[in-house]
Amino acid sequence: MDNWQKEWEKMLSTLGTEVERLFEDLSKGVNDAADAFIQFSEELADQVNDALAPSLDNLNQEMEGWVDPFLQIIAQIEASFSDAVSPLSQTVDPLINQHPACVGCQHYHGQEYNGVMLVCGMHPYGWEGEECPDWESTWQDPH
Repeated sequence: MDNWQKEWEKMLSTLGTEVERLFEDLSKGVNDAADAFIQFSEELADQVNDALAPSLDNLNQEMEGWVDPFLQIIAQIEASFSDAVSPLSQTVDPLINQHPACVGCQHYHGQEYNGVMLVCGMHPYGWEGEECPDWESTWQDPH
């Protein structure tokens, strides 16, 4: 009986060793396949990039050619809108900027330059009194 048990033990040991080699070979094969796939993916990405980059650059240039006129039109509309709203801003901004004598005056500028407010050309820092002697209405007289 001893002989039978030793043979069985030897057979199980051999089986364990062979299964271990099988898993080592499989893991090595999987690692090699993964490395090859990664290398293939990188090469494919480089080829796709090389093939598409000139087309994408051309498309970008064409789109800039299409978009620039629209941006210029929008800038013109914005400037026109700003001119159209100018009387309203000249009437409202002096209230916000604490220059009540300038409310509704066509000379009001109310822009800041390097942190210094330019109220108007005649009175750069604004008129201190209640009624400015140079005040002229922004709103046109309909008569």
